[in-house]
Amino acid sequence: MRRIERAFVAVNGAVLVLALMAMTLILGWNVAGRYLTGNSLTWADEVARYAMIWVTFLGAGLALREGAHAAITNAQEALPTQGQRVLRGVILLLLFGFFGFMVWVGLDYMGRMSVQKSAALRVPMKWVYAAMPVGFALLIVHLALIAPRYLRAGLEHSDEAAVG
Repeated sequence: MRRIERAFVAVNGAVLVLALMAMTLILGWNVAGRYLTGNSLTWADEVARYAMIWVTFLGAGLALREGAHAAITNAQEALPTQGQRVLRGVILLLLFGFFGFMVWVGLDYMGRMSVQKSAALRVPMKWVYAAMPVGFALLIVHLALIAPRYLRAGLEHSDEAAVG
């Protein structure tokens, strides 16, 4: 199971790196073209904007794994060990519920935007808005994978977590 989890995290990270590289190359090419030739790619800003949306949603699960989202830990740390576990269980249930709800909302919104097309690329906007349900589905998977460790010990960073 740990091997599958590591592969899942590695693929998620690799997709993010590729998207960021593509954004960098496209925007770099566009800026260079604008200053060197006076021309720019008409679609570059749109691609960069939509890639940033996808990067945000695809990277949310990786940030969750590292405890990088905003959190208030004072209440949890003030509780005894058993109280901390109960609170973490409630937090997990709330997160699973919210993430599932957002997948549903994202799919609904994606369906509503299926007739609209982007300005420069003329692609259906549903593919841009697909980032939301995909990202929240990935959040569910990431949360399910870290839930047992989170229930036991919270989001303490250890050498094992850093190595991966």
